[in-house]
Amino acid sequence: MTKQQPPMGVKLSTDVEYRPGFPNPYRARVRWFDPETRRRLSRSEMRATPEAAEEWIDRMERLAFRGVTPATATMTLAEYGAEDSDVWGLAMRGLERKTMDPYRAGWRLRVLPTLGHLTVSAITNGVVDRAVHAWIADQNSRSTVKNSIAVLVRVLEQAVRDGLIDVNPARVTGWQQEYKQAEDELDDPRSLALPNWKALKALSAALVERSSGRYAGWGEVVEFAACTAARIGEVSGVRVRDIDIDNWTWSVCRQTTPAPGGLVDKGTKGKRRRTVPIIPEIRPLVAERLAVLNGKPDARLFTGPRGGRITTAVLRDATHWDEVVVSLGYEYLRRHDLRHTGLTWMADAGVKVHVLRLIAGHGSLSTTQRYLHPSQRSIQEAGAALSAHLGSASPTEREDGGPKVVPPERSRGHLRLVR
Repeated sequence: MTKQQPPMGVKLSTDVEYRPGFPNPYRARVRWFDPETRRRLSRSEMRATPEAAEEWIDRMERLAFRGVTPATATMTLAEYGAEDSDVWGLAMRGLERKTMDPYRAGWRLRVLPTLGHLTVSAITNGVVDRAVHAWIADQNSRSTVKNSIAVLVRVLEQAVRDGLIDVNPARVTGWQQEYKQAEDELDDPRSLALPNWKALKALSAALVERSSGRYAGWGEVVEFAACTAARIGEVSGVRVRDIDIDNWTWSVCRQTTPAPGGLVDKGTKGKRRRTVPIIPEIRPLVAERLAVLNGKPDARLFTGPRGGRITTAVLRDATHWDEVVVSLGYEYLRRHDLRHTGLTWMADAGVKVHVLRLIAGHGSLSTTQRYLHPSQRSIQEAGAALSAHLGSASPTEREDGGPKVVPPERSRGHLRLVR
């Protein structure tokens, strides 16, 4: 059903009603008469405080005075910038066809899944900064990030012209430097890993403690992701039938990712199916989840407290991730770093590089080799090995300070007497 919109210039009547029992108990409402149908129409929003409710009403009145209807003023970004709307046509005018294709891809695959649910007025510089950082952390290319920002800038520039917002928050600067920093971090993924099992358990417990209702499932997701070196989307996508308890392995074949219209399940990154070992430390929690699901082959092994699908953003918000990792001294730690943790631990455990590549699902061996950078202990052991090798040399070699290169013996010349 189409939302009702008051015609421009129609006077609004307003009221605030207190409704106890709701998380946001103050209902702010604007009403008006449609001059054609003479029907009384309205729009309303729930707010936490009476001040916030009055602020919303004031904003609706200001926008109505400028010709912006309450229906338009409360649109989400997805509604406002829909590709079949006048806004989209105005925002994209002047672009060539070859430019429109990457812009549409950026809009559908990155902007809408990240920001589409927010009202246009709720999009701030900070919100855009975090969205761009997420796109970079997902290892999108520079051109992909650039096109995603560009299409967002155009749509929000139209929102400025329409009077919905005063300043375009998508005109961010410095993201290229952030991209370079992300590239540097990926060159040394070992630096992003948790140090040991004890640290992982401490993080898991702290996230559960901080979550609403202390939902133990959040800790299970974190431990499973780290010990299998998996992405959060892959952990969300695992089904009962993917687990082989005879060999204690997991067949990684799908992931849950945001898409226009909501979350979808699709193949893993690079479309590479892989098999991952389930180590004894996490087998009890996997066995418990399987028992709860009672052998339903298509059931998800891990879900949110209400049975919903998990994403990295859901895990972050539900557990107050950013606050928890700072309190534990891991300010740098992101959800994707759980994967770095697992691969680093496997490399340190002596897993051969070609096996590690299969477990990780890397397309390039050079990517896997980044996890094999020698630790300080390895460097010390290399020095001890060299010293032991030199100690096995003969006394004569040691006395002269080491082996020497002896030039080949040349044939002697012959002198001939000339009279």
